[in-house]
Amino acid sequence: MNTIALWGPHWAAGGFWPVFPALWGLFWVAVVALAITARRRGWWGPARTQAAAASPTGPAEQILAERYARGEMSDDEYFEKMAVLRGGSS
Repeated sequence: MNTIALWGPHWAAGGFWPVFPALWGLFWVAVVALAITARRRGWWGPARTQAAAASPTGPAEQILAERYARGEMSDDEYFEKMAVLRGGSS
């Protein structure tokens, strides 16, 4: 260890050695922050899609689901109208 310390003045006490661990720490904080930002904005990770909104009948299906949840239609009515919307036979 003494030999390494005697190699040159840059190995002695002082200098810039405390700066490098701080820079590495800031680097990793920036990497984590970028990953979190990318995940939240949808740049990275699984795609967020809504099946009802993706289809052309999505708004109509949503209205039917809301009416069914409020109790304005029976089970049979709901499933029959959903089948008609999705192109099935009633």
